[in-house]
Amino acid sequence: MDAILQIKGLCKYFGPTVANNHIDFTLERGEIRGLAGENGSGKSTLLQQIAGIYIKDEGTMILNGKEYNPKNPVDAIKNKIGIVVQELGVLNNLPAAVNVFAGRLGQFKKGPVLDMKEIYRQAEALFDKYGLMKVPFEKTCDTMHIESRKMVELARALSGDPDILILDEVTQSLSQNNRNMLYRLISQLKEAGKTIIIITHDLEEMIEICDNISVLRDGELIETCSCDDITVDRIKQLMVGREISGDYYRTDSESDYSDEVMLEVKNVTVPDEVEDVSFELHKGEILGFCGLSDSGIHDLGKVLYGITSYKNGSVTLKQKNIEIRSIHDAISNGMAYVPKDRDAEALMMTDSIASNFALPSLDELQGKKPYISPSSIKQMAQKGVDDYSVKCSSIYQHMDGLSGGNKQKVNLGRWLLKDLDVIIMDCPTRGVDVSVKAYIYHVMQNAKKNGLAIILISDELPEVLGMSDRLIVMKNGKIRGTFTRGENFTQEALIEVMV
Repeated sequence: MDAILQIKGLCKYFGPTVANNHIDFTLERGEIRGLAGENGSGKSTLLQQIAGIYIKDEGTMILNGKEYNPKNPVDAIKNKIGIVVQELGVLNNLPAAVNVFAGRLGQFKKGPVLDMKEIYRQAEALFDKYGLMKVPFEKTCDTMHIESRKMVELARALSGDPDILILDEVTQSLSQNNRNMLYRLISQLKEAGKTIIIITHDLEEMIEICDNISVLRDGELIETCSCDDITVDRIKQLMVGREISGDYYRTDSESDYSDEVMLEVKNVTVPDEVEDVSFELHKGEILGFCGLSDSGIHDLGKVLYGITSYKNGSVTLKQKNIEIRSIHDAISNGMAYVPKDRDAEALMMTDSIASNFALPSLDELQGKKPYISPSSIKQMAQKGVDDYSVKCSSIYQHMDGLSGGNKQKVNLGRWLLKDLDVIIMDCPTRGVDVSVKAYIYHVMQNAKKNGLAIILISDELPEVLGMSDRLIVMKNGKIRGTFTRGENFTQEALIEVMV
């Protein structure tokens, strides 16, 4: 055995909260280690101490036989440790290529200025070396989709030729073809003797990829198991301290929805994004959309909600005979949108839970009064916290102090408190643990039973297959196939059309 990293008695506190409690953790050179646990179990905190984002409060870390105490991420990079964090870690106002080398731009200085040509050249060489999905290097990251931004983060982590690569919830931001790319990359790195630590809430994926899996619960390391000897059910049991029973996805095998059309989309075209897209969404239907990267599924969600203007075609709420041309059209006529990137595009991260619950309902809360009373906001927020089981200290806690699962409960719950006709959900279970996933699927099924029309956009094929009545596959911005629940509803059938 050749240990590259040994951790003993590691502790991290955030005020009275014990995030990591005397953790002992050893990594072998060339090992792929999975880290499992519910949201808030301390997984990301552990990895961020290894990567220098947080400084440990107690304990020791030994890296390559020497004591290791990183003061910041640049210090970790110098010690050949790279990380891709769960939430986006790019500098949005800087070009992608500059982000790749952020913190180490001094090597590109020519006098007082940066040699941008050399930065672009080396960024392209790095992407070629590791077979990463190409991105427009000269564009700022705030103009890119989350998948492209994750590629930039991955390239930055790889640019230091790390001996330990940490991947915190990377795959859930990627479409199937880029997941396959990442699996190949992980295999290549292992063959080269590199060590990889992976957090993913897809437990089947974790067992398939990893050599060993460590399970955390309530900040403590519960057990480390070989992937040859572990099952998904056993991991779940270790995560929550009990057996998890009950259904995960829908149990019915046929589609079931009203004939009543809620949303009609005709020949919608946005240059370079979607082309000639037409479909109908029915009352009580879950209509799924899937595809590879650049398929247009995520762009389509923004078009339907009026965020992106379409050049040709129409998006019409049939019952009200209203064409959706703007966000105002959508929100004032019973439509909701839950974006893939909740922290950057949906939630006010430095504001309170109460403010976030109130935001989509300001008109309703104000009514005919010239102001919104704090008591009405308090009442709505408390109902949302109670109805959607948000774990928090109070409704006035800031969003950035919540786990990913609880953030998403606020993100979904604040819309579902309203009187809606249509909701668009783009990757609604990204970055949440198995118990919160099951909870969200339960909420979706209840909303469906109550007649809500749901568009489910997802990079997770088991998710769209498990939850949809009908499923539309897109490729290069166009619809390539439509599947109905119970009729050839398999991953193999979808992939055949997707590729």
